[in-house]
This record gives sequence, structure tokens and C-alpha cells, in this order.
Amino acid sequence: MDWSILQQYGPGLLSGFGTTILCWLLGTVFGMALGLVLALAQRYGARWLNRVIQVYVEIIRGTPFLVQLFVLYYGGPLVGLRLDALPAGLLGLTVYGSPYFAEIFRSGFRAVPHGQIEAARAIGMTEASIVRRILLPLGLVSSLPALVNFSIILTKETVILSIITVPELMYQVQRMSTETFRYLEANLVLALFFWALVEAISNAGRWLEARITKHLVERT
Repeated sequence: MDWSILQQYGPGLLSGFGTTILCWLLGTVFGMALGLVLALAQRYGARWLNRVIQVYVEIIRGTPFLVQLFVLYYGGPLVGLRLDALPAGLLGLTVYGSPYFAEIFRSGFRAVPHGQIEAARAIGMTEASIVRRILLPLGLVSSLPALVNFSIILTKETVILSIITVPELMYQVQRMSTETFRYLEANLVLALFFWALVEAISNAGRWLEARITKHLVERT
């Protein structure tokens, strides 16, 4: 193996890795935020809204991310939605991740003991206060492992963004391999970068879970 090519392509790979982290981070944050809104709307919204959200969830979960990205990027201009590659990729990750995050949050909310919610209502707490002080904290603790797990899955979905020329890590690795024909070195670099990112996310998730659990114990 010839690792000397990293001297030439190293800056491009680091730039691509930075773009990958940016796409993953914003896609995860926006997807999680939208998923939380969807989960709360399903819990407190009207029945017709619940059905609309369920249709949205089933459509997005039932179609590949690659197809959704193609429809968004290449089909968007047909309805007046013209986006550059990076914004289209971020929007695609947000839309793709939101139904999964919504289901994770919904499952976490259902794990909150109903007795605690009834007790809060009995002492006169508003629904907004119940959501903020009971439902979200306890539901987050139950949901956190699944949230971290799906966030890790989203890191690997970022490689699909190279199809629409987002200059993330996979795009840079493909450029390196096609110009040098060093496919083994290029893909090993790709694997190492993603392994480092996944380890960082996993450790951050464990740290956050420990902090939240400790905070809830101190409150009780």
C-alpha cells in the first residue's frame, strides 16, 4: 500500500470529513427537532392530523433515502424548489430522519409512567408544564439510546450525498481513488474516518445519558 498519496489528498479528505460532520450534525439536529414536533403533534393533535403524520412517516420510512434525495434534488425544480447540492442534502437528511426520530420520541413518551402525568394534572399543572418538566425529561432518558443509535445510522447515510455532488468525505474519497487508482487506501481512509466519528458519537451519548440520569436522581 502506498500511503504517500495522503500528502497530496489529505487536505481534501479533511475538508470532506468536515463537510460530512456538518451534514450529519445539522441533519441530526433538524431531523430530531422535526421528529419531536411530529411526536408531540401525534400525542396532542387532532385525529386527522395524526393520520396525516402517520402517512408521512410510512412514506418516508418505506422509501430509500437515495430515491428521496433524487426526487428532492432533481424533481424539486419542477415544482419551483431549486436548491444547491449542500442545502438539498441537509434538507434530505432532515426529512429522512424525522419520521424515525418521531417514532423514537413517541415510544419514549409512552414509557413515561401515566401516574406521574395524572398526578401533575391533579395538582393543577398545565399541559405545557407537564411536557416541559415531566414528559420531555423522562421520555428523553428512555429514548436516548435509540436516538444515539439512529444518529450513528445517519452518519453512514451521508455518503449518499456524494451522488448529488455534495463535497463530503465519500465524494473526496471517490475523487482520490479515480485519480490514483488506489482503491484500497482510499476506502481504508473512509472506514477509519467513519469509525472515529461513530466512536465519538457513542462516547458522547454515554456521557449525556449519565449526566441526565444523575440530574434526574438529584431532583428526586
